[in-house]
Amino acid sequence: MRIANYLRPECVALHQRADSLEGAVQQLVALLDGTEDLTDTAAFAADVRARLALGGVCVGNGLAIPHAKSASVKRLQLAALTLDPPLACDTPDGKPLQMLVMIAAPVEANDLHVQVLAELATLFLDTDFCTHLRESTTPEAFCRAVAEREAQDDPAAPPPQTTDEPGYRLLGVTACPTGIAHTYLAAEALQRAAQTRGFSIKVETNGADGVGDALTEEDIRAADCIIVAADRAVSMARFVGKRLVYASAGDAVRDADALLEKAVSGKAPIYHGGHAFRTSDLRELGREGYGHLMNGVSHMIPVVVAGGVITALSLLSQQLGLPASWTMMMKNVGAAAFVMMYPVLAAFIASSIGDRPAFMPGLLGGYLAQMGTTTLTNLSWISSGFWGALIGGFAAGLIVLLLNRLLDRIPQELSHIRTGLLVPACSLLFIGWLMLMIVNPPLGRFNRWMSLCLSEMQGGSRLLLGALLGGMMATDYGGPINKAAYVSGTLALVDLQYDLMAAVMAGGMVPPLGLALACMLFPTRFTASERRSVPQTAIMGLSFVTEGALPFSLRDPLRVGPSCIAGSALAGFLAIFLGCKCPAPHGGLFLLPVMGNPLGFLGALLGGSLLAALLLGLLKKPLKQ
Repeated sequence: MRIANYLRPECVALHQRADSLEGAVQQLVALLDGTEDLTDTAAFAADVRARLALGGVCVGNGLAIPHAKSASVKRLQLAALTLDPPLACDTPDGKPLQMLVMIAAPVEANDLHVQVLAELATLFLDTDFCTHLRESTTPEAFCRAVAEREAQDDPAAPPPQTTDEPGYRLLGVTACPTGIAHTYLAAEALQRAAQTRGFSIKVETNGADGVGDALTEEDIRAADCIIVAADRAVSMARFVGKRLVYASAGDAVRDADALLEKAVSGKAPIYHGGHAFRTSDLRELGREGYGHLMNGVSHMIPVVVAGGVITALSLLSQQLGLPASWTMMMKNVGAAAFVMMYPVLAAFIASSIGDRPAFMPGLLGGYLAQMGTTTLTNLSWISSGFWGALIGGFAAGLIVLLLNRLLDRIPQELSHIRTGLLVPACSLLFIGWLMLMIVNPPLGRFNRWMSLCLSEMQGGSRLLLGALLGGMMATDYGGPINKAAYVSGTLALVDLQYDLMAAVMAGGMVPPLGLALACMLFPTRFTASERRSVPQTAIMGLSFVTEGALPFSLRDPLRVGPSCIAGSALAGFLAIFLGCKCPAPHGGLFLLPVMGNPLGFLGALLGGSLLAALLLGLLKKPLKQ
């Protein structure tokens, strides 16, 4: 791909003045105004500003590359601007901004703009070349210098067409349990790291709304290495025979450059398929086991959320005096969703381990855990709950793997008997025996004991529990500890202990809200890009998306982490102390109408956010201007 093919002299302005990065970007937009490839300048400017607010356009060496995909752009085009004098602003290396190159890409361009970003970053790594460009006397000379440099680097390469879709050197796959924040943060981190290094990369996101930018067979065949940054199961069979780097989504967010370094080193292992259960690598075993667990949790969460919200709506409709039949309908539907949470959890853990044949025994294992079925009469049944479903899911997946291996010698002509009769019947019989004889009796009694302990836990001990759950929500911003606290809150809903869910939700909302408040109260302690992110950070906090605090924590973990944990712990403490009750496991401030003591919940949020903001103001020092 040659940059000169997309850059025209009429879209180049030299030795201009700008008072801010936003002002320089507006000058670039004005250069494209009136061109035949831009249909709506105002709409495109709004798209560019939205992307600019996310940060990451300054790449160092005095260069910024603002970019946007917009419905107002018909064909990809570039605009360039040099600044005299240079503009002092937030850059990775602290150098003032001297040149900007804008990418205007159509919505349907897929990853074409990412390829251009990589080419630009590579082209402008040469300091002498950048100096030569800035000394150009005319826009024609500027464009000619770019074309000559590209021809010098690769004189035999033919000029590419804008419709070409070249192969990608690296591929990525990202996924997190909820598919909301870490999935896209990890993808963005990988793309930025690749852009900085000048590599082409395509990242598939497995989000809550489905798969985005799915990898094709051609992509996989042409790639040197695949980076899988996932906290739950993703389709892996397609990568057999390719070099593969496996990590969590959090690892990609924290240090994407290290993953890229491993991917391009040529030392990444070749993926041969199978499961870590067949290896002796305990670290890989733990990572894959966690992935199987999170696959179950990620499918369980929508069931719990939908059931909780419908249950909350039934309470609201009762308060509003709606017909009893309507209220009872919603209450029963919500209760049915809660009944399905454990079967769904176990079924998707099992299928993650043993593929589709393990789904049925996993589903029945979760159902038996939910019912608490034993060999005694049903009057004595006590649900073994989450832990019973967990054991049932893993056991179902493993028994199917074992049965497939034991029955592998059956002749091909009789394979339908193995898959249609022997494996389903034997796996179900084993799971039934395991749950009824081994798992449900002791775990049912344990669950009853735990429920009684929580019910009897009052005063200081319950306040301490609220503070603990709230603090855990701010520990790793969507990681394992955060998920453990969240699952604890959702399980408490089953026992109608709504105050614990209120503590969990308050604790999860405080980190983004506290950071947004700190940016407003102590602006000199945060960079301009961090201050610009205040609106979206606050919105994520109000929506109960704790990951909104993650970018701040990655930049300054030693100050942001303790401050947020303290604020979230206080919010959890106050939620219990003020008698707040939350009947649904997601929704944030949108659940306020159905909460018990909504004013108290707002007070808990305010107290926790204010403490986090004040601690940040105390611990962080003013930045040098």
